[in-house]
Amino acid sequence: MEALFIYLIKSSGLIVLFYLAYFLMLRKETFFNNNRWFLLAGLITSVLLPFVFITKIIWVEPTVTPINWSNVRITNYTEEKTFEAYLPILTALAYGIGVLLLLAKFAFDFYSLNAVLKGKIIQQQADFKFIDIKENVAPFSYFNTIVYNSALYSASELENILEHEKVHSEQNHTVDVLISRLFCTVFWFNPFIWLYQKAILQNLEFIADNEASKRISDKKAYQITLLKITTQENCVAITNHFYQSLIKKRIVMLNKNQSNKRNSWKYALVLPVLVAFVFLFQIKTIAQEKTNQNVSKSVLDVVTTINKNFSDEELKKKTEFFKKEFNCDLIFSEIERNSSNEIKGITINYNGNLYGNGTYKQHGTSAIKDIYIKHESGKINISDAKIDAKIKNEKITASSDKTLSIDKEIFINGEQVTQNDMDKLDPDEIERMDVNKKNDQQEIRIVTKKFHKTLTENDIYINGQKVDKNELLQLDQNTIDKMDVNKKEKTIRIITKTNTQTFNDKDIPTPPTPPKFPDGPMPVAPAPDLSQIPAPPTHPSNLDDKKAMAKFEKKIKEYEKKMEFFEPDMTAYEKKVEEVMAKRKKIFEKEMAKYEEAMKK
Repeated sequence: MEALFIYLIKSSGLIVLFYLAYFLMLRKETFFNNNRWFLLAGLITSVLLPFVFITKIIWVEPTVTPINWSNVRITNYTEEKTFEAYLPILTALAYGIGVLLLLAKFAFDFYSLNAVLKGKIIQQQADFKFIDIKENVAPFSYFNTIVYNSALYSASELENILEHEKVHSEQNHTVDVLISRLFCTVFWFNPFIWLYQKAILQNLEFIADNEASKRISDKKAYQITLLKITTQENCVAITNHFYQSLIKKRIVMLNKNQSNKRNSWKYALVLPVLVAFVFLFQIKTIAQEKTNQNVSKSVLDVVTTINKNFSDEELKKKTEFFKKEFNCDLIFSEIERNSSNEIKGITINYNGNLYGNGTYKQHGTSAIKDIYIKHESGKINISDAKIDAKIKNEKITASSDKTLSIDKEIFINGEQVTQNDMDKLDPDEIERMDVNKKNDQQEIRIVTKKFHKTLTENDIYINGQKVDKNELLQLDQNTIDKMDVNKKEKTIRIITKTNTQTFNDKDIPTPPTPPKFPDGPMPVAPAPDLSQIPAPPTHPSNLDDKKAMAKFEKKIKEYEKKMEFFEPDMTAYEKKVEEVMAKRKKIFEKEMAKYEEAMKK
């Protein structure tokens, strides 16, 4: 659930980025087709880029003092659920309801479109299907189908309208409409997606107007047709309408000089911001421990122990191991067991090109003593417990040229085990191995992958302070007094003995919980109020009348200036957000001061 929310937030941020880039730099340019692909690329990028990650590997030094968990008191506890625990579920529920409602509206719009088209006569001309209806509906196109009411327009007006709708159909503008509608359904909570959809639809009208005006001889008549049908507001959803509420902008764009091609550099400005997004939010950091590649893994298997409790399967694994590691045939035969299934008799034969041949036997009425199979200096040596002391005093040399003692202590996940337990461990399950020498004694510490994963998946706190896995493994196990594991919250909390020293026979209180940065509702982003938009100015009847045209152009500029009322609202919105965050920061700083004072006590 959390991953989905993070994805939606990242995608929403990218949508805002592309919309602002279009609104601030491109909306007044006449690169209509380029703007179309820029807006569509913005939607596709916002969906795909959050899946792109750069992996960064940090190498850390391996630890040599794992915690002996067997000496630590572990308790499990669960906490009662608070409102915060239900908040993700309520948020997901609200989001799901919004999506379902918009999907229902989407389906209803398809039904309404089908109701308009059902049973109508279709006239096929070239690649287009024309439907002449009687309903008072604004002309529209849906893929290669063009719908209009011929009774509402003159022949010349109808010609202008059809040329406009043919452009929509030829360039598959319906696909853009459906894609923008789908994004509004998924990202309905983001106010900018609705502005983004409006920008897409408006730009499609610019494209159709621009291309249609090139095919029509009387450009003036085309503009008059636009002004004539501004009062017709009956439109079918999910289609390309001839009518748009921003009719003034369409007329302005028709009369605007073509933008200089040198202004195309504006499209590239979004690339550095996308790169910054990747480096700020799309980097996965993976910590890997350095390993000593010079130490041969045969250090662990220099001495292999066979004891009375070995099963036939375990003996078989020893045979396979010696064959794989040393190319030596190790054969166990004449195996006898007592009533407790303990081995009381066994014969071991070994045969290898480098080791020669040999046989070892141990048979009796009682269980066998431990048998040591030692690989040293290219030779196989098998002995029993009677000469164990001699083996312990011998030294073996690893490939790292460090002298290690056969007398050793073995720890798996912090718990001391026997040689037999280590021999049973599957090498593929080992995450890390540390080999240390203390005086004449060898110490081997092993961390399994399962245990390593457990530490990685949990948040670790020592005396109330969050630490990473490596700090935990470096902690002296003798200083641990108590450890609490919360499986539900996936946390490990450790209290050390220095933190529980008694005073007047009473324990010092557990350190306080660090404060969280305050959260809460943010100011609502402004949305343009279409009711404030004035009526478009009357187009001069004579385009050659310079005085009338100058007056018209002046009104156009004034009207365009009023249309930009939304920009101050956005500035005010940003200021409100800054004020809210500043207040929350002050509250957080006060809480942090209290927390630090409590920590000192």
